[in-house]
Amino acid sequence: MRTKGMSMWRMPLTIWAFFITAIIGLLSFPVLVSAFLLVTFDRSLGTSFFLSEIFIGGQALDHVGGSPILYQHLFWFLGHPEVYIIILPAMGIVSEVLSVHSRKPIFGYKAMVYSILAIAFLSFIVWAHHMFMSGVNPFISNFFVIFTLIIAVPSAVKVFNWIATLYGGNVRFNSASLFAIGFVSMFISGGLTGIFLGNSAIDIQLHDTYFVVAHFHIVMGVAAFFGMFAGIYNWFPKMYGRFMNETLGKLHFWGTIVGAYAVFWPMHYLGMAGVPRRYYRFDSFAAFGSFDLMNQFITIAAIITFGFQLLFVVNFFYSIWKGKKMTDRNPWKASTLEWTTPIEGIHGNWPGKIPTVQRWAYDYGKDGKDFIPQIQPVGADESKDEH
Repeated sequence: MRTKGMSMWRMPLTIWAFFITAIIGLLSFPVLVSAFLLVTFDRSLGTSFFLSEIFIGGQALDHVGGSPILYQHLFWFLGHPEVYIIILPAMGIVSEVLSVHSRKPIFGYKAMVYSILAIAFLSFIVWAHHMFMSGVNPFISNFFVIFTLIIAVPSAVKVFNWIATLYGGNVRFNSASLFAIGFVSMFISGGLTGIFLGNSAIDIQLHDTYFVVAHFHIVMGVAAFFGMFAGIYNWFPKMYGRFMNETLGKLHFWGTIVGAYAVFWPMHYLGMAGVPRRYYRFDSFAAFGSFDLMNQFITIAAIITFGFQLLFVVNFFYSIWKGKKMTDRNPWKASTLEWTTPIEGIHGNWPGKIPTVQRWAYDYGKDGKDFIPQIQPVGADESKDEH
């Protein structure tokens, strides 16, 4: 019997994602802080880190030698890793939810971990793909194009493994799993459009248009929220000892996914047609008048989609006090450690000695059993390779 306890290769993918996210934050946020300090020096102490050849009222300021492009480099060195600070936790949550509710071990556990590590590393060397139109040397841009396209590889590994986890599984289509599947859909849709923006030649046409708005908000805004919703619906019983209402949860899902696509898919067309973002109104541009109805459609879809989020808010707070009570401390039959805590006093974790982790986090459908908790000892006849 092996009792080595929790090891790195026994951690759930959710914990792996949170762990790597913390490392990305520690390495990237100090760069933004340095940019903030240099801006403060320029504004208050007369320095010229970012200022040069600026004219006000026809008169040149005294500041010379600085570069506003330097500020962009410092900002986006944080700005792109920050994208994965948002999406990696959602990826970890979705990996957990899909495995639990498809009743299958996560496909390619180690590949999923290595892809998280690859994404974290590559996120620090692609920042200037946000700066193709800022005057960056085109030769240098090629470097960032290559690595931007390469970062699609570990993302594709994760998508393939999520789909493979679902394939052939006994999927429970509840609110948690639906939002996890919706995350995969949004991540694929938004990720594919990112390939176009990552190409410096194509970005000349698409830069600062609604295509950028659509890409970013599908893959980062909506997908990240879908991961959050999947986690809330999944772990709500553990947090409050009650279930959220499934009917309201499914209405919330279908209204949100249909509404999100209704909002952001038309924006891709607007962007390809050259409609710029960040304009308050387009009355002065006759060429954009033909897009009025599409913009109105997007606005109505956004309002309706926001309305569906009120269903979630009502469901959440109503279920805290009035939801169906949890009678089984592990209602989803999950194998991970948190579901072994008592129903009562759930914020106190375990009474007495903390249980020892005996196996990896995804023993589903093994040896004729629906699931095997992580705290169950590994038998002598079980393979040394747990996954």
